Amino acid sequence: MVKIVTDTGSDISPELAQQLDITLVPLYVRFGEKVYRDGIDIDPDELYQRLETDPIHPTTSAPSPGDFTETYKKLARESDSIVSIHLTSKLSATYDAALQGREALTETKCQVEIVDSRSITAGLALITIAAATAAKAGESLSRVLAQAHNAIRQIRMVGLLDTLKYVAKGGRIGKAASLLGTALNVKPMLTLRDGEVHPAGLARTRDRGIARLCDFVKAAVHVQDLALACSTRDSSFQTLVEKIAILLPKIRPKIFRIGAALGVHAGPGVLLVAIREGER
Repeated sequence: MVKIVTDTGSDISPELAQQLDITLVPLYVRFGEKVYRDGIDIDPDELYQRLETDPIHPTTSAPSPGDFTETYKKLARESDSIVSIHLTSKLSATYDAALQGREALTETKCQVEIVDSRSITAGLALITIAAATAAKAGESLSRVLAQAHNAIRQIRMVGLLDTLKYVAKGGRIGKAASLLGTALNVKPMLTLRDGEVHPAGLARTRDRGIARLCDFVKAAVHVQDLALACSTRDSSFQTLVEKIAILLPKIRPKIFRIGAALGVHAGPGVLLVAIREGER
């Protein structure tokens, strides 16, 4: 059976990971000299509270190559093939660390395939879930890889941010830098294309931003899977969930909480929609 690995930048919960037999490798969050493992030593509630109150702005880092080597060694005892799917290499060193971790893997015949998802958070989650579903069904390594790469091509994602402040502080703003300096009372919208952050417009209010997210869903064709994510839970997220349920009554969306590692860069108040589309 093919084993599936991803990082906590996927925001897949430990419960879902256990259900689908996905191994999660944690990213790191640093406040000054103190380092936390995402999802293990620090949870989203603590992270978002500290973002607003702690004088130290946190930084994040990828898992080390050694983290991956140890993960692959453990799984190699149970399987002869591993598919390891990770955060876009345009925004994170995680993919490169996984490659280095594989290079250090010795004395095993286990085949390890490293995949650059070109995505983050719920988009990465949908890609990983597609691969894990194929693996659980007993598909071959080549078929599991094909599922992952097909899903990468099918993912589209838009997020509504409360502010660009945290994205700018983290230096991960990419092509969306053009939105900096816009009026403070507007809500920036971002998307991901080819693994990089791009501007997707501005919404004058949060309600209008939610309407724009719904428009994004309306424009989708042959939706196979859908994920909704938030950083801090509030009534607006529930409003988004209810509106999407009306638009796509036959699809049950997967719900994710944006974890500490990505939350450092996104900040509180984020709403995000990720869609996996079929053929047009």
